[in-house]
Amino acid sequence: MHSDTIRIPVAPGVEIAADVAGRLGAPTVILGHGGGQTRHSWDKCERQLAEAGYYAINYDLRGHGDSDWSSDGDYSLDVRAADLAAVAQMGSRPFALVGASLGGITAMVAASRGLEPAALVLVDIVPKMSPKGVAKITAFMTASPNGFADLEEAADAISAYYPDRPRPKDLSGLNKNLRQGDDGRYRWHWDPRWMQSDRGDPRFLLEMMDAADWTDRVPTLLVRGMKSDIVDDDGVADLRRRIPALASNVDRLIAIFPFEPDVFKGTGLKVDFVGHPLVSIAEAARAEPMPSLPWNGSDLCPPSPLYP
Repeated sequence: MHSDTIRIPVAPGVEIAADVAGRLGAPTVILGHGGGQTRHSWDKCERQLAEAGYYAINYDLRGHGDSDWSSDGDYSLDVRAADLAAVAQMGSRPFALVGASLGGITAMVAASRGLEPAALVLVDIVPKMSPKGVAKITAFMTASPNGFADLEEAADAISAYYPDRPRPKDLSGLNKNLRQGDDGRYRWHWDPRWMQSDRGDPRFLLEMMDAADWTDRVPTLLVRGMKSDIVDDDGVADLRRRIPALASNVDRLIAIFPFEPDVFKGTGLKVDFVGHPLVSIAEAARAEPMPSLPWNGSDLCPPSPLYP
């Protein structure tokens, strides 16, 4: 499936880079990557969504990837939420927001500031994050301010952080997350100043969620990893208190995108492909301007997340 790269003006001197795929006018899915990553984290998902009939918008967050950096270093969550609202204007209704980590935080803030998605998928993120996990990730992301001498050194740092993952033999994929400076060293493909934004203050997100009203309206799915640093049982319980109809469980492994069962071959885990929750929206879009997902927390078997 062919995709095009567009640039979306969001502020004077700031444009957001995004890949778009699928038929313009179809139900839209907006993909937001995690902090320190780029839109390429969602490349395969973007293609699968387009092939399934959706219009996918896969964007680089401000200060990441090919999107512009803030000249004044302002990467507040309200600024990111405004960026997401501008990105949403490039698609059609109904639209869903899918956000991993910082992308998920941005989606929650945008919904709290008036953006009204038809569905929200949070990937490995909750408002009440594990302080230990946040500290671990922050330490990793700030550990190499002078970058890396080569891709091998960067791969060593990643392997040290993820000791359970096999070190890839082909390191070319790292070029999507690293940029080579004039000094020849490789640095992460993001503005380090965003690490000083209000994303690091847990009170901001919790207080915002306390005042949010979308939690009673927007069908929400939590995708929780088995070895998540950020999402623990306490965080899930807090989110479920805020969103009583939250779809989240860890009693079995299911996949929501067609390519995912192949990812888990050889793990010994039973993987059930259940499809993407927006299928019902696509089917109802012709008749209803803002359809709802068939989740009410009682008429379905306990849904389970895909483990990324």
